[in-house]
Amino acid sequence: MTCRAVLICPGRGTYNKPELGYLRRHHAGHPLLDTFDDLRRAGGQTPVTELDGAERFSNAVHGVGDAASPLIYAASYLDMLALAEDIELVAVTGNSMGWYIALAAAGALDAAGGFKVVNTMGRLMQEASIGGQIIYPCTGPDWRADPARRAALLDTVAQIDAGAAVLRLSIDLGGMLVLAGDAAGLAAFEASVPRLDGRFPLRLPHHAAFHTYLQEPVAEQGRAALPTDLFNPPVLPLIDGRGAIWWPGATDPGALRAYTLGHQVTQTYDFTRAIRNAAREFAPDMFIVTGPGNTLGGAVAQSLIACGWQGMHSKAAFSRRQSEAPLLVSMGLEDQRGIVTG
Repeated sequence: MTCRAVLICPGRGTYNKPELGYLRRHHAGHPLLDTFDDLRRAGGQTPVTELDGAERFSNAVHGVGDAASPLIYAASYLDMLALAEDIELVAVTGNSMGWYIALAAAGALDAAGGFKVVNTMGRLMQEASIGGQIIYPCTGPDWRADPARRAALLDTVAQIDAGAAVLRLSIDLGGMLVLAGDAAGLAAFEASVPRLDGRFPLRLPHHAAFHTYLQEPVAEQGRAALPTDLFNPPVLPLIDGRGAIWWPGATDPGALRAYTLGHQVTQTYDFTRAIRNAAREFAPDMFIVTGPGNTLGGAVAQSLIACGWQGMHSKAAFSRRQSEAPLLVSMGLEDQRGIVTG
């Protein structure tokens, strides 16, 4: 029986120490790895298979944009190609950098074009290193939506941003707010909120102030480096960081490029809305998060809870639904990967 699924591509921060060797374990010998390696060598960069095959993981090597972005792209795109034949993809979306991967997964970029976009933007953002990101929960441990708590946190952000510092909502990530700004803005937020679970507020290493106006110089460089002819109308529906849907047969490649290298870089990325609209518009049997890593699964579940998908309003309700039949599969988890790869 065919399973209708929405594919979700992860962003930065998903290739960490446990993921070292992901390409070797799951995709060794795939001919596209040679293509990706050749593109890296042509730019004087370390090949992805060499990065993935390193003896030890180094955050200073693997965690920076120049390396993390192409590693995540290769793992995610090849995971998509490894899906079983009875999986029917009805739409594709992604989180932040995952939008670039989603473009390729949906056919709006070919495999090499998608790699070029990811590799270029990762390099440009690393070279610019403008600002940083911080993450903080806006729900409790039960994952129930808490509008008052969310509003209070965003009010704190607005107050900080109204002063001499810069702080904006970077990514609306399910039960988490990813904030971005300059050093003063991040420090002011850290001083304004209580510490939670011994982790939050959590600075994200090697992350810039993604999805804020501070990235306009990077967006401009991206537009100069990545021509319109890389882009095509998608073969599958694409859901972007506004929740808008780019339909096959009704998409202007120039407009898609303009969004990708404009709004998507410099404005808030609403992943929560993207998942909500994916659920309501396509009503899939399953949501599949490609690897590497498994950190995005919680944000997907929290986004579904936030919109009350299939009557779920808490973490317990999601867990019950998940135990009945997999609604969410993370390919980065070995015990779930086989569900969708056969």
